[in-house]
Parts: sequence; structure tokens; C-alpha cells
Amino acid sequence: MTLPATGRRVLVSGASRGLGRAVAQAFAANGDRVAVHFGSRVDEARATFESLTGTGHVLVGGDLSNPAEAAAVTDMAAEGLGGIDVLVNNAAVNIRHPLAETPYEEWVAVWQQHVAVNLLATANLSHLAGRLMIEQGAGGRIVNIGSRGAFRGEPDHPAYGATKAAVHALGQSLAVSLAPYGIGVASVAPGFFATERVAPRLEGPEGKAILEQSPFGRVGSAEEIAAAVLWLASPVAEWSSGTILDLNGASHLRS
Repeated sequence: MTLPATGRRVLVSGASRGLGRAVAQAFAANGDRVAVHFGSRVDEARATFESLTGTGHVLVGGDLSNPAEAAAVTDMAAEGLGGIDVLVNNAAVNIRHPLAETPYEEWVAVWQQHVAVNLLATANLSHLAGRLMIEQGAGGRIVNIGSRGAFRGEPDHPAYGATKAAVHALGQSLAVSLAPYGIGVASVAPGFFATERVAPRLEGPEGKAILEQSPFGRVGSAEEIAAAVLWLASPVAEWSSGTILDLNGASHLRS
């Protein structure tokens, strides 16, 4: 297979801000061309797009919880980039819903939303991009953004933890099935890392406890996670296909 180390065509879902933005910027700085996907945050997505180094990047919008729109997003990315070599499944929702405090109707709706976005959209984009990579015949990479919460539990966000565990399992299944085509599939499992979305928590009463989760006394950065994603998508990382890479500053250890 001839997957290049740079100049690749990369689709990043949920790239309007936070980790998605950092991932898009990392690939662009590597000399790759990026399709910046957004759901509804068009202004923030445009800011991501305008921050990318290099040329040939594209903006693609669509609701990934809708299978038809997921297909349209993939088509727009492939048309704009001339194909897809790398898919980063980053788009996700994470809504607080502890069982003891959440009415049943709300519980059902939140679970359905998490499954639709975190799991099914990841599966659908993986199918669409994976089939395109097979047709192109040059190999490829799929990197899924999982979570530490898949292993240690998420008492206030159980649907998030469960769907991220499913994303890990999906990635391992696809790693086996897509290896004959030169397509590597891996996941990262970040612990707590700083983004605009979680800034109020870090600055609030629970901030100290969050920092103390890691023996380093800090949280991670989106750039640290993005660097790992970039490596897993590289040609030299083929032998890491199937891995779930912990990125949590020793805050949760497993063997």
C-alpha cells in the first residue's frame, strides 16, 4: 500500500472547536489537506478552517445523526479533497444525565442522542470512508476518539461512557476486517483535557479535584491528544492497528 506521510486527504468530524480543531490544525501543519466538518457551529468551523496552514482545505456541514447527511458529508469531503485517506471520528455529544436525577423520558432521549451521534455516526462514517479507501486501493487510516470513561465509568454521563466503549470495540472489529486492504484502525482514550467547553468546570469548585486526578497535577491539552491522533494516522503506525491508546496522564491505569 502507498499511504503517504503527508499530502493526505483527511476528514475530521466535529472539527468546529476543541479537540476537532486541534486535530485539523495538526494535520494541516503536517502538510495534509483537511475537510473540516461541523454540525451547527458554522462560525466556529469557519474559524477553524481559516486557522489552517496550507491550502486545499474544505468546509463540510451536516447532521451526522442522520445517515443520509452522514453520506452527504462524506461525499462533499471526497469531492472537495479528491478522495479520503484518513478519517478521524471526533464528533460526539456528552450530556449530563445521572440516573437518580433524570426523568425517564429525558433519559430515553439522551441515550438515543448519544447512540445516534457517538456510535452510529462513527460506524456510518467508517463504512463510507472505509469503502472509499478500499476503492482507492492505497490503504488508509481511521482513528476514533474514545474516552477514559469507557473503562472507569461515567456516573453522571453513563450513555457517554457506554457509547465510547462501543466505539473502542467497533474500532477493534474494523481493524481486523480492514487490515487486508492496508487500512489501519485505532482509537485514543483521553482522560480530562482542557477545551472551551470544560473551562467552567476547571475554573469552578471541582477544578482542584479534576487537576488531582493525574499525578502530574494537571489536565491534558487538545494538542497532546491531536499529536497522538496524527501519529496513529501515519504510515509508520500500521502495526498499532487495533490499539486503544490511553492518554490520561496516569489518572486511570489498566493492564
